[in-house]
Amino acid sequence: MCDLKRTLDKGGHCVLEMPSGTGKTVSLLSLIVAYQQYYPEHRKLIYCSRTMSEIEKALAELKALMKYRADQLGKVEEFRGLGLTSRKNLCLHPSVKREKSGAVVDARCRSLTAGFVKEKKERGEDVDVCIYHDNLDLLEPHALVPPGVFTLDGLLKYGEQHKQCPYFSARRMMGHCNVIIYSYHYLLDPKIAERVSKELSKDCIVVFDEAHNIDNVCIESLEY
Repeated sequence: MCDLKRTLDKGGHCVLEMPSGTGKTVSLLSLIVAYQQYYPEHRKLIYCSRTMSEIEKALAELKALMKYRADQLGKVEEFRGLGLTSRKNLCLHPSVKREKSGAVVDARCRSLTAGFVKEKKERGEDVDVCIYHDNLDLLEPHALVPPGVFTLDGLLKYGEQHKQCPYFSARRMMGHCNVIIYSYHYLLDPKIAERVSKELSKDCIVVFDEAHNIDNVCIESLEY
């Protein structure tokens, strides 16, 4: 961890290797979150992992960490941590979420949420829209979700409770979060990064967890 601290101080790069089960994720999160809170100018961590289950596990670790910090400090810090995954995993629309194909979910979602659909609705045309997406426009852009750490399951439950889209809530809140946890592809694949990650600051702290296949991810992303 001393090497990682020196890397953060210098704004450089670091490779860490730890055996499975030794607490790698919570160790990384503990140090980097503490670093963020001590140095306010370093306020955003992008934490990349491979699978949805690993993303959810990292979010759960972060949630437990922030609870521990609150218990030890005697206060709840101003902090937001969110995860992002595909529309298929975060959709609440009654018929769209029943689709089995992620590509179909994406296409149907766009047909209900695209700008031209909203324009047609405003002109009084009879078009289908997604109420969960439209409800986001009624809220302050920086406060779609309250401070705290939301697992993917927690974000879904919050969206159901408040009738707002979890997927677009997470995407629109990325610029206002301290920690964002998502798949490698959201940062490494040029096509996806252009849509999802283009608004993120270039001086973010970036962690690639479970990075033993990251070379293949990069090669695959650049092949198309």
